Amino acid sequence: METITLNNGVKMPQLGYGVYQVEPAEAERCVSDALSVGYRMVDTAQAYRNEEGVGAAVKKSGLKRDEVFIVSKVWISNYGYERARASIDDSLKCLQTDYIDLMLLHQPFCDYYGAYRALEEAYHAGKLRAIGVSNFQPNHFIDLASNVEVVPAVNQVETHVFYQQIRAKKYMDEFDTKIMSWGPLAEGRNGLFTNPTLAEIGQAHGRSVVQVALRYLTQRGVIIIPKSVRRERMAENFQIYDFKLTPDEMARIERLDTAHSLFFDHNDPETVKMFMGWRSL
Repeated sequence: METITLNNGVKMPQLGYGVYQVEPAEAERCVSDALSVGYRMVDTAQAYRNEEGVGAAVKKSGLKRDEVFIVSKVWISNYGYERARASIDDSLKCLQTDYIDLMLLHQPFCDYYGAYRALEEAYHAGKLRAIGVSNFQPNHFIDLASNVEVVPAVNQVETHVFYQQIRAKKYMDEFDTKIMSWGPLAEGRNGLFTNPTLAEIGQAHGRSVVQVALRYLTQRGVIIIPKSVRRERMAENFQIYDFKLTPDEMARIERLDTAHSLFFDHNDPETVKMFMGWRSL
């Protein structure tokens, strides 16, 4: 397992297990399977409503707390200083832990400045080992990162072979903020699982399309959290560090980039309206 060193010196696994859309009742089983496969980082969020399952799985795993890197996110209904402050304590309770390794603001809407102040306070208090943001586009990210005491360690954004965030990463690099991918397999959209370029490169290495797509991201320094509820797929996603893509192969995959989201544009007014309707999650 390779690690990424964050801008505050904290080391985090580059490959983790994501639990987005994992049912709360299934979360404990899924995370337990992932930990048994070898994953040592789990990404959850308040809005996923499965922090309890994640915490229970880690607690029952037999692993020491410092052997598992836990990521969670504050939802927009908990933005503003006071609400975010209370929600961090709620997440700690749900996760059955004294600290969270990385806490992010989930979306760039509502009072994210007040919420970020609460992250900074919890960080200084030792409740959070690192803090950052999620889904912050370059305009949101530069605005926040330029005006806070603790520069975000991570920005988790949609990143996959069809939307590689090349331009956004340049701005993150200026602040030494690491890019973390959600949807590293694009949820199979745009024909990812049958893409001819990925299939041909995979055949040359004796690897699957999925493994090639994930390996490409890790070789670019992206942190990834592929999700599956099936143990065999978890194992497949985990086995990506014993081969390396050539410079030519990397260049071929880079040309797959469309520079457009396959899900939603956070700068689109209709997207903002949608999230305003989700404030009560």
